Amino acid sequence: MNAPLAQPPQLIDLSSRSTLDDYQDVAQAIGLRKISCTVEEVPHHELGVITRATATAVIPNPWLGTGTSQDLSERTEAIAPLLAKLLADRLLDALGGAHKVEAFGKAALVGSDGELEHAGALIHTPFFGNLLREALDGSSIICFVDGRGVPGETLRVPMWHKSAAATRTHYQTLELFLPDAPHAGEIAVIAAASSGPRPHARIGDRTTDRTITSEILKGIQL
Repeated sequence: MNAPLAQPPQLIDLSSRSTLDDYQDVAQAIGLRKISCTVEEVPHHELGVITRATATAVIPNPWLGTGTSQDLSERTEAIAPLLAKLLADRLLDALGGAHKVEAFGKAALVGSDGELEHAGALIHTPFFGNLLREALDGSSIICFVDGRGVPGETLRVPMWHKSAAATRTHYQTLELFLPDAPHAGEIAVIAAASSGPRPHARIGDRTTDRTITSEILKGIQL
Protein backbone atom coordinates (compact mmCIF):
# COMPACT_ATOMS: atom_id res chain seq x y z
CA MET A 1 0.00 0.00 0.00
CA ASN A 2 1.33 3.38 -0.96
CA ALA A 3 1.95 5.86 1.83
CA PRO A 4 -0.52 8.78 1.89
CA LEU A 5 0.68 11.89 0.18
CA ALA A 6 1.86 14.67 2.51
CA GLN A 7 -0.64 17.50 2.75
CA PRO A 8 0.65 20.83 1.44
CA PRO A 9 0.79 23.72 3.93
CA GLN A 10 -2.54 25.47 4.33
CA LEU A 11 -2.65 29.09 3.19
CA ILE A 12 -5.02 31.36 5.12
CA ASP A 13 -5.74 35.09 5.03
CA LEU A 14 -5.39 36.67 8.48
CA SER A 15 -5.19 40.25 7.27
CA SER A 16 -8.84 41.06 7.99
CA ARG A 17 -9.80 38.21 10.31
CA SER A 18 -10.14 38.72 14.04
CA THR A 19 -8.39 36.15 16.22
CA LEU A 20 -10.28 37.11 19.38
CA ASP A 21 -12.51 34.05 19.11
CA ASP A 22 -11.47 32.25 15.95
CA TYR A 23 -7.85 31.21 16.38
CA GLN A 24 -7.68 27.43 16.85
CA ASP A 25 -5.72 26.95 13.62
CA VAL A 26 -3.23 29.64 14.65
CA ALA A 27 -2.89 28.17 18.13
CA GLN A 28 -2.20 24.73 16.71
CA ALA A 29 0.36 26.04 14.24
CA ILE A 30 2.51 27.62 16.98
CA GLY A 31 1.73 25.20 19.82
CA LEU A 32 0.10 27.95 21.87
CA ARG A 33 -0.26 26.89 25.52
CA LYS A 34 -2.07 29.98 26.72
CA ILE A 35 -2.81 33.57 25.93
CA SER A 36 -3.66 36.09 28.61
CA CYS A 37 -4.42 39.79 28.89
CA THR A 38 -4.29 42.45 31.57
CA VAL A 39 -6.10 45.79 31.50
CA GLU A 40 -5.82 48.67 33.92
CA GLU A 41 -7.65 52.00 33.88
CA VAL A 42 -6.17 55.17 35.35
CA PRO A 43 -8.71 57.99 35.86
CA HIS A 44 -7.34 61.44 34.95
CA HIS A 45 -9.03 64.76 35.65
CA GLU A 46 -8.11 66.17 32.22
CA LEU A 47 -7.54 63.16 29.98
CA GLY A 48 -10.43 61.02 31.13
CA VAL A 49 -9.49 57.37 31.60
CA ILE A 50 -6.04 56.19 30.48
CA THR A 51 -6.24 52.51 29.55
CA ARG A 52 -3.10 50.37 29.65
CA ALA A 53 -3.05 46.74 28.52
CA THR A 54 -0.80 43.76 27.93
CA ALA A 55 -1.29 40.61 25.89
CA THR A 56 0.92 37.56 26.49
CA ALA A 57 1.32 34.39 24.42
CA VAL A 58 3.18 31.35 25.77
CA ILE A 59 4.52 28.84 23.26
CA PRO A 60 7.02 25.97 23.25
CA ASN A 61 10.52 27.05 22.27
CA PRO A 62 10.80 25.91 18.62
CA TRP A 63 14.62 25.78 18.82
CA LEU A 64 15.12 23.54 21.83
CA GLY A 65 18.10 21.24 21.43
CA THR A 66 19.70 23.25 18.63
CA GLY A 67 23.14 24.79 18.84
CA THR A 68 24.27 28.39 18.81
CA SER A 69 24.94 28.21 15.07
CA GLN A 70 21.36 27.19 14.24
CA ASP A 71 19.65 29.42 11.66
CA LEU A 72 16.57 30.85 13.39
CA SER A 73 15.02 32.53 10.38
CA GLU A 74 12.68 29.78 9.11
CA ARG A 75 10.76 29.35 12.37
CA THR A 76 10.88 33.09 13.06
CA GLU A 77 9.18 33.84 9.75
CA ALA A 78 6.54 31.18 10.42
CA ILE A 79 5.75 32.00 14.06
CA ALA A 80 6.41 35.71 14.69
CA PRO A 81 3.65 37.05 12.38
CA LEU A 82 1.08 34.81 14.10
CA LEU A 83 2.17 36.06 17.51
CA ALA A 84 1.98 39.67 16.32
CA LYS A 85 -1.56 39.12 15.03
CA LEU A 86 -2.80 37.38 18.19
CA LEU A 87 -1.37 40.02 20.52
CA ALA A 88 -2.29 43.06 18.41
CA ASP A 89 -5.92 41.94 18.13
CA ARG A 90 -6.18 41.78 21.90
CA LEU A 91 -4.56 45.15 22.50
CA LEU A 92 -6.87 46.77 19.96
CA ASP A 93 -9.86 45.18 21.63
CA ALA A 94 -8.74 46.33 25.09
CA LEU A 95 -8.06 49.94 24.08
CA GLY A 96 -10.87 50.36 21.57
CA GLY A 97 -8.96 50.53 18.29
CA ALA A 98 -5.67 51.77 16.86
CA HIS A 99 -6.79 55.40 17.09
CA LYS A 100 -6.85 55.04 20.88
CA VAL A 101 -3.27 53.72 21.11
CA GLU A 102 -0.66 56.34 21.97
CA ALA A 103 2.23 54.24 23.34
CA PHE A 104 3.46 50.71 22.80
CA GLY A 105 6.12 48.21 23.85
CA LYS A 106 7.08 44.55 23.60
CA ALA A 107 8.92 41.86 25.56
CA ALA A 108 9.99 38.23 25.43
CA LEU A 109 11.19 35.86 28.14
CA VAL A 110 12.83 32.54 27.29
CA GLY A 111 12.87 29.60 29.69
CA SER A 112 16.09 28.20 31.13
CA ASP A 113 16.53 25.52 28.45
CA GLY A 114 16.70 28.10 25.65
CA GLU A 115 18.99 30.90 24.49
CA LEU A 116 18.45 34.64 24.84
CA GLU A 117 18.59 34.72 21.06
CA HIS A 118 15.47 32.57 20.93
CA ALA A 119 13.50 35.25 22.77
CA GLY A 120 14.93 37.98 20.55
CA ALA A 121 14.12 36.07 17.38
CA LEU A 122 10.40 36.30 18.04
CA ILE A 123 10.20 40.06 18.68
CA HIS A 124 13.19 41.79 17.07
CA THR A 125 12.58 41.12 13.38
CA PRO A 126 10.12 42.75 10.96
CA PHE A 127 7.99 39.61 11.11
CA PHE A 128 6.83 40.69 14.57
CA GLY A 129 7.73 44.35 14.98
CA ASN A 130 6.48 45.63 11.64
CA LEU A 131 3.18 43.81 11.96
CA LEU A 132 2.57 45.01 15.52
CA ARG A 133 3.52 48.58 14.58
CA GLU A 134 1.22 48.58 11.56
CA ALA A 135 -1.69 47.09 13.50
CA LEU A 136 -1.39 49.78 16.18
CA ASP A 137 -0.87 52.51 13.54
CA GLY A 138 2.56 53.52 14.78
CA SER A 139 5.83 54.56 13.19
CA SER A 140 8.35 54.54 16.04
CA ILE A 141 10.74 51.72 16.82
CA ILE A 142 9.04 49.65 19.52
CA CYS A 143 10.93 49.73 22.81
CA PHE A 144 11.47 46.36 24.44
CA VAL A 145 12.83 44.13 27.14
CA ASP A 146 14.00 40.55 26.71
CA GLY A 147 15.76 37.99 28.86
CA ARG A 148 15.50 34.70 30.69
CA GLY A 149 12.55 33.97 32.94
CA VAL A 150 10.97 31.40 35.22
CA PRO A 151 7.37 31.01 36.37
CA GLY A 152 6.53 33.65 38.95
CA GLU A 153 8.45 36.48 37.25
CA THR A 154 7.34 40.07 37.57
CA LEU A 155 8.29 41.87 34.38
CA ARG A 156 8.27 45.59 33.65
CA VAL A 157 7.43 46.19 30.01
CA PRO A 158 8.61 49.60 28.73
CA MET A 159 6.54 51.74 26.38
CA TRP A 160 6.98 55.02 24.55
CA HIS A 161 4.98 57.07 22.04
CA LYS A 162 4.04 55.10 18.95
CA SER A 163 4.95 57.85 16.49
CA ALA A 164 7.15 60.29 18.42
CA ALA A 165 9.65 58.32 20.49
CA ALA A 166 11.22 61.53 21.86
CA THR A 167 7.96 62.49 23.55
CA ARG A 168 9.00 62.10 27.18
CA THR A 169 5.43 62.23 28.53
CA HIS A 170 4.82 58.73 27.17
CA TYR A 171 7.88 57.04 28.68
CA GLN A 172 6.22 54.51 30.96
CA THR A 173 6.27 50.88 32.07
CA LEU A 174 3.61 48.28 32.79
CA GLU A 175 4.24 45.75 35.53
CA LEU A 176 3.21 42.24 34.55
CA PHE A 177 3.14 39.15 36.77
CA LEU A 178 3.62 35.81 34.98
CA PRO A 179 2.52 33.14 37.47
CA ASP A 180 3.20 30.04 35.36
CA ALA A 181 5.46 31.02 32.47
CA PRO A 182 7.82 30.55 30.90
CA HIS A 183 8.56 26.93 31.73
CA ALA A 184 12.08 25.77 30.93
CA GLY A 185 11.19 24.84 27.36
CA GLU A 186 8.93 27.80 26.60
CA ILE A 187 8.98 31.40 25.45
CA ALA A 188 6.55 34.08 26.66
CA VAL A 189 5.97 36.92 24.19
CA ILE A 190 4.30 40.12 25.34
CA ALA A 191 2.92 43.23 23.65
CA ALA A 192 1.75 46.29 25.57
CA ALA A 193 -0.09 49.50 24.77
CA SER A 194 -1.43 52.62 26.47
CA SER A 195 -4.08 55.13 25.46
CA GLY A 196 -2.20 58.01 27.06
CA PRO A 197 0.88 59.34 28.83
CA ARG A 198 1.99 59.00 32.43
CA PRO A 199 -0.80 60.51 34.53
CA HIS A 200 1.18 63.47 35.87
CA ALA A 201 4.00 63.91 33.34
CA ARG A 202 5.86 67.19 33.90
CA ILE A 203 9.58 66.75 33.19
CA GLY A 204 9.75 68.52 29.84
CA ASP A 205 10.39 67.06 26.43
CA ARG A 206 13.46 66.26 24.36
CA THR A 207 12.20 68.43 21.51
CA THR A 208 12.05 71.53 23.73
CA ASP A 209 14.99 70.95 26.12
CA ARG A 210 17.76 73.53 26.08
CA THR A 211 21.15 72.17 25.04
CA ILE A 212 22.90 70.44 27.93
CA THR A 213 26.54 69.27 27.79
CA SER A 214 29.22 68.33 30.29
CA GLU A 215 30.03 72.05 30.53
CA ILE A 216 27.43 72.29 33.31
CA LEU A 217 29.77 70.23 35.53
CA LYS A 218 32.13 73.22 35.69
CA GLY A 219 29.66 75.23 37.72
CA ILE A 220 27.73 72.78 39.89
CA GLN A 221 26.19 74.30 42.99
CA LEU A 222 26.26 72.01 46.03
